[in-house]
Amino acid sequence: MTFVATLGGLLFGYDTAVISGAVTSIDANFIDPQHLSETARSSLSGWTVSSALFGCIIGAIVAGWVSNAIGRKGGMIVAGALFLISAAGSAFPEFGLGPIGGMGPAALTPFIMYRILCGVGVGIASMLSPLYIAEIAPSRIRGRLVSFNQLSIVLGMLLVYFVNWGIASQGDEAWIQSTGWRLMLVSEAVPALLFLGLLTLVPDTPRWFAMKGRHDKALAVLNRLVGEEEARTTMQEIEASLVVPAHTGAGLFAFGSTVIVVGVVLSLFQQFVGINAVLYYAPLMFKNLGASTDSALMQTVIVGIANVIFTIVAILTVDRLGRKPLLIIGGLVMGVAMITLGFLFQANSMGTGPLIAAIAYIAGFALSWGPVTWVLLSEMFPNSIKNKAMAIAVAAQWIANLFVSWSFKILIGNSALNAMFNHGFPYWVYGVMSFLAAAFVYFYVPETKRRTLEEIQNLWTRSGASATPASQSVSKQPVVG
Repeated sequence: MTFVATLGGLLFGYDTAVISGAVTSIDANFIDPQHLSETARSSLSGWTVSSALFGCIIGAIVAGWVSNAIGRKGGMIVAGALFLISAAGSAFPEFGLGPIGGMGPAALTPFIMYRILCGVGVGIASMLSPLYIAEIAPSRIRGRLVSFNQLSIVLGMLLVYFVNWGIASQGDEAWIQSTGWRLMLVSEAVPALLFLGLLTLVPDTPRWFAMKGRHDKALAVLNRLVGEEEARTTMQEIEASLVVPAHTGAGLFAFGSTVIVVGVVLSLFQQFVGINAVLYYAPLMFKNLGASTDSALMQTVIVGIANVIFTIVAILTVDRLGRKPLLIIGGLVMGVAMITLGFLFQANSMGTGPLIAAIAYIAGFALSWGPVTWVLLSEMFPNSIKNKAMAIAVAAQWIANLFVSWSFKILIGNSALNAMFNHGFPYWVYGVMSFLAAAFVYFYVPETKRRTLEEIQNLWTRSGASATPASQSVSKQPVVG
């Protein structure tokens, strides 16, 4: 069940990184012929590359409603269908409108629309894949299993880096700009079909079945997951957790505002540290230091390998060391690496120095803020508000992602900033944000390792008083998020 759900994560990573190999071709085909000013060109290029993130915001917002209405599994099926449609549409945006390759800049609008559609799929999958895993996982290994989703995300990124590199090696720049970029984008259809096929083989989560009053089905799934004895106890905890304490009232803030604020700020910091500016524009980053197209893609693959290796480190340690220590360590490592990278850019330092700094940054993120943020988001919200609260936090994350990705292209293409910092300015900003992220976790984020999802809701307070355990002082009507 975890493996199937993580294919949603793989598609998440595949889609968000596939664009990195096509950026130059998209600019050449759709943007450069418009002969815009420097700022307008950079802004349009940034919007084109990051337009999928706008769809991600929409997807995250509707994911809570979708998962409540048709289930976690049903929502992932919707996401898989969107991945499939958008893979073909973004590769051939002219289809049904004009000759393939013959519309020029006019094809930019349908291209962006297909990318937005794919983003909706990513937004849904980014919430539902970790949520599905968290709701089926025993507490003792929940962090590890949810972290497999992040591993799948970075494996998707690494896979598409190899795919892009392999496609680019089949021809020269002219061939890549006419044909190669289309093959890169349409390749996503393969994992999308696999995801849709395997989803037919797994059930929905016991917590969703319980929310819908299908208690026999919920208990049957729990029996398969943890055995009959533990299943009965877990079922009682789930049913109790769906009933909101009487003194708190119903709604999103039934457990106070702190849990919502912490979830949203965690999501914002995960993006403000600059990870997706680095991942989306990794080839451009290395090109700015003088690397050729082929060399830049090869170095991007090396960064992707580091991402995978240190995500595995997180999987092996998240249930042992805990969520909080990993986030703090990762924030400090990223801060040092980004400040160093900024100085190397300003000094126009070529060679292995920038690659080492980029790998150190990726390592810091991969062992902490990459997987652990998703672990916390999938487990920190009480069951009765989980759909709404997690949707808000994930939507905030995608809004921050859109802002960072779009602004990076503007900052990195600004002549005045480049004259002063030689492309290094954004990395200093991300370094400062990394240090602030570590400080936030130290002061405000509780440790949740080895607690059941039902126990975690008792960590949160309202007006300084502990929330009453769901099994005590409860109203008679369950409130389903």
